[in-house]
Amino acid sequence: MITLNDTVAQFVLAAVVVLPLLGAGAALLPAPPGLRGRSPEQAVLRHGVTVTGVVLLGALVLAAGFDYDRAEDIQAGTDISWIPALGIRLHLGVDGISLPLLVLTALLTFLCALYSYRNPPKGPAPTAFVALLLVLEAGTLATFAVLDLVLFFLAFEMVLIPMYFLIARWGGAGRAQAAWKFILYTLLGSVVMLLGLLLVGLQGGTFDMVALATDNGSGLSRSTQLIAVLALGIGFAVKTPMWPLHTWLPDAHTAAPTVGSVLLAGVLLKMGTYGLVRIVLPIAPEGAQFFAPYLAAFACVGIVYGSLACLFLVRSGTGGDLKRLIAYSSVGHMGFVLLGIATLTRTGVNGALFANVAHGLITGLLFFLVGAVKERTGSTELDQFARGAGAALYGRAPRLGGLVAFAAVASLGLPGLAGFWGEMLALLGAYHPADGLSRPAYLVFLAVGGFGTLLTAAYLLLVVRRVCMGDRASAGAALPDVRGYEFAAWTPLVVLTVLAGLWPALLLGVTDPAVQHLLPGVSR
Repeated sequence: MITLNDTVAQFVLAAVVVLPLLGAGAALLPAPPGLRGRSPEQAVLRHGVTVTGVVLLGALVLAAGFDYDRAEDIQAGTDISWIPALGIRLHLGVDGISLPLLVLTALLTFLCALYSYRNPPKGPAPTAFVALLLVLEAGTLATFAVLDLVLFFLAFEMVLIPMYFLIARWGGAGRAQAAWKFILYTLLGSVVMLLGLLLVGLQGGTFDMVALATDNGSGLSRSTQLIAVLALGIGFAVKTPMWPLHTWLPDAHTAAPTVGSVLLAGVLLKMGTYGLVRIVLPIAPEGAQFFAPYLAAFACVGIVYGSLACLFLVRSGTGGDLKRLIAYSSVGHMGFVLLGIATLTRTGVNGALFANVAHGLITGLLFFLVGAVKERTGSTELDQFARGAGAALYGRAPRLGGLVAFAAVASLGLPGLAGFWGEMLALLGAYHPADGLSRPAYLVFLAVGGFGTLLTAAYLLLVVRRVCMGDRASAGAALPDVRGYEFAAWTPLVVLTVLAGLWPALLLGVTDPAVQHLLPGVSR
């Protein structure tokens, strides 16, 4: 593998972050430069595919040139003074924690653009849609690449407006209310988060995340750390989302267009947990240790609550929606991520980072598939499947039915697929939590989390039975099976889900050195 020199790596990372913004501006021009189509709408959609494809190529070049022997170090770093009076700098860089999320973001956005090119969202002309998609990508990539607290906040907030409009203008029934709920929850959480970031930066004497992490909280008093972790934790918990701050998520997912749901679940939910690992754990370790048991408790409640909500939806078969069910499942899956972080151990934090990526791959695939089911049957309501309308995918569209079953068993954590390792490592971390944490309490959390895995298996197997199986004769005529553009958009997610499940060291070998370096106090 060829390692990029510093100058080239800096240029590639800067291009990956900036190109989506430039592409968004170009999409708003009368005709995207250099691209033609049978219509202006096709041209701008092709423009979206081109820009996101170039960004993905840049992310892959960055990953190929990454020095994995130094995965704990910040690489491709750019550090330029931006606002000297406030000590704010344009500081970019990636390490083993942020690189996988950067590549995941670029991949999912490209697949969404590719899917939308052949299946444009229903609603207004796609010019604004493509521009918003690219702004969303730029904000998410910047969140994972910046190393300054103020820039982190700006990037963190940058994604809210594009997602609001994607839901409000291209969403389904109830989109206006869902969009407002999304923006209000996340903005209120962000206000609290901003107070925590300012407190850390002002009390620590710098907004530089690398310098603050190197000090490992030595420049912050215990009371400052407690207040900062509480404020930051609330802000990150809303975006994760953690129970009971999750209530915006089911409505947003149900109303969002397919690509909006893919990016919301696959990328945006990762920003909160990334902030906990990147900022809270290394910069305020005393505060993190104080609140860790509470975080673990909320995480376990979320695991069980999300699973029970899904089980109720699929068992009742009335008023439930597949997209809503997957949204509640995300509350449970992200609970395992939070539990892994709350153990404050290498095992748990690595499991959390692995589960982040696995959830992005699997849930992104699930939302793509649910969108395809809705397009073919006209509904994702579970009561419709209960009456047989749209059921029996195995008989009516066998490849589509097989993919739905694959994504479901991957989501329930079948060994050999990506969903297994993150949850298992989070539970192992709870078995031996960090020194200073109550082991009996964490053993209870372990038992509750294990029970949650059983509930997850129960509702997902019921989903497979409801959607894929049934009486072929009473279900209706054959449905269009997987189309070429769908195959192109979904295959990378299937392949990576299998690859990460069979070869977990591919990802853990990148994150573990960075976790050890970022969290020097952890020992297991």
